[in-house]
Amino acid sequence: MHSEWSWDTPVGDMEGSCARALELGLPAIAFTEHLDHTVWRVAREGPYVMDNLTALADADGLLTPPAFDAAGYLAAIEHCRERFPGLRILSGLELGEPHRHAEQLAPILAAGRFDLLLGSLHTLPDRGTFAEPWGIYPHRDPHDVVREYLADVAVMAATCDTFGVLAHIDYPVRSWPAERAGPFDPAAFEDEFRHALRVVAQSGRALEINTRRPLDATVLAWWHEEGGDAVTFGSDAHRPALVGHGFRAAAHLAEAHGFRGGDEPYELWRRVDRTGRTGTTGVSSPSRRR
Repeated sequence: MHSEWSWDTPVGDMEGSCARALELGLPAIAFTEHLDHTVWRVAREGPYVMDNLTALADADGLLTPPAFDAAGYLAAIEHCRERFPGLRILSGLELGEPHRHAEQLAPILAAGRFDLLLGSLHTLPDRGTFAEPWGIYPHRDPHDVVREYLADVAVMAATCDTFGVLAHIDYPVRSWPAERAGPFDPAAFEDEFRHALRVVAQSGRALEINTRRPLDATVLAWWHEEGGDAVTFGSDAHRPALVGHGFRAAAHLAEAHGFRGGDEPYELWRRVDRTGRTGTTGVSSPSRRR
């Protein structure tokens, strides 16, 4: 999840989230803060306006993400570990488009230990800059946008080795224009999903089951069929009230598609072989691929 150390999370609260995790009986929590360097166009009107983002944008509606305070964040993690000794607290980052920003990422990743590194794709090239899918759908075929997104996911996995988990492969679905394009059907993009999942699996990474929006079971089935070795669970919560949101249903989904937890509850959930044992090949660490 995210805390106040993510630049887009004004209502985040690391300590409050830890307290909520203990209240729920969760054994662990991971703060994978947003680390972005892409400059992109944000909404200035309509359903996707976020006041905190608009306030950061320039006169042309372009947003340059603020710098990340790695030292401050890591100190906050240590403070929470001391305050909540009964909770395993993992440090982490959600790296936005890491295949585009290797030079900017290097000094931040060298600043300290990050237990969990996610790679995420939020934006695509559009009209001379970058934009999120919701900003591109109105003037392009939505199906083409999703295909381009999944193609870039595959490129990111094939060309970047700084992350160990792929975040929210279904990100474009959050803003899918059903009123214009009809209900989202993953089957219409089976080849593209399978290709992206295959590349991610072959790179030795885990797939995040992001519970901000329930992952379509078909996508998880394809992940297993394409050789995916492991999954993680992410609430993508930006405030304490949503800690662990949807995890029970996500765990049932993972079990139904051949994944099981390990000896420690905070470990990756791995695929089960025919003997009922979880595999040990493929993903070796939730942070970076081998």
